[in-house]
Amino acid sequence: MRDLEGRAAFITGGASGIGLGMARAFVDAGMKVVIADIRPDHLEEATALFRRLGQTASVRGLQLDVTDREDFVRAADEAERAFGPVHVLCNNAGVGIGGPIREAGYDDWDWALGVMLGGVVNGLQTFLPRLLAHGQGGHIVNTSSASALVPIPGSTIYLTAKSALIGLSECLRSELEPEGIGVSVLCPGPVQTNIRESGRTRPERYRRDSGYLERERRLQQRPNSPLWMSPEECGRRVLDGIRRDDLYIFTHREFKEGAAERFQAMLDAFPDEEVDAERAEAIRYLLSNPIFTRARRPQVDRPRTRAPEP
Repeated sequence: MRDLEGRAAFITGGASGIGLGMARAFVDAGMKVVIADIRPDHLEEATALFRRLGQTASVRGLQLDVTDREDFVRAADEAERAFGPVHVLCNNAGVGIGGPIREAGYDDWDWALGVMLGGVVNGLQTFLPRLLAHGQGGHIVNTSSASALVPIPGSTIYLTAKSALIGLSECLRSELEPEGIGVSVLCPGPVQTNIRESGRTRPERYRRDSGYLERERRLQQRPNSPLWMSPEECGRRVLDGIRRDDLYIFTHREFKEGAAERFQAMLDAFPDEEVDAERAEAIRYLLSNPIFTRARRPQVDRPRTRAPEP
């Protein structure tokens, strides 16, 4: 969607960090934005920010637990009452969870996957019928992670969800292109966010069998590095990716070699033998997907320099 002015966006996890960075970029581009977030304090801070910027007419804050399907429907209805049909859905809500897998309990799996994967499912199930019904096209952005391309130890639960979102987005892209709905998967590197405070939103029902509670308490003390990307710059890169209809939105050039090494390891693992032509013909529909050819735009189209700060 190149013409975004006047369009409405719905962003989960939208009141801080990457979500707020998206919201600021979208509003600056003339969009109307619903920021949905589980934390009322973050919603208050975000609303105050837009008030200072004189942009409150373009923003509506809603409290939302993305794991609650009825709450999602209620939020979608409120968004449409405020700004009309939603054209851009950003499934961005997530949690920071990590530690040795031998310490993990069922509560850690259930909470993290419920937010990071289940929350995206709920967003799609709620908004996709509405996007299709208004027939005006649209765009969906699912927030994964650069770490899903270069996995590291101690992040099994987190990367299970984030890796799934890459495949989910690729498959959605194949299905929704004919409907005029673009799909991007955002894979950000380190950004200055509040993800270290995720433990504060963990429901009590997911604290009984957790092995990570002490790690979450310690994580809250970790400061953001000044070398990490600002949420505003990340948000502008998402906006540019929507306008270009990018399948993949990467924020950090530094991950490219690690990703290439991983993909080369996959290629090297294929059997070194001739293709069975008869078998290949029988399964031709499984062997390629045109979305990847279309996604391979010339490098000249990609941003080469850091976007200026506002």
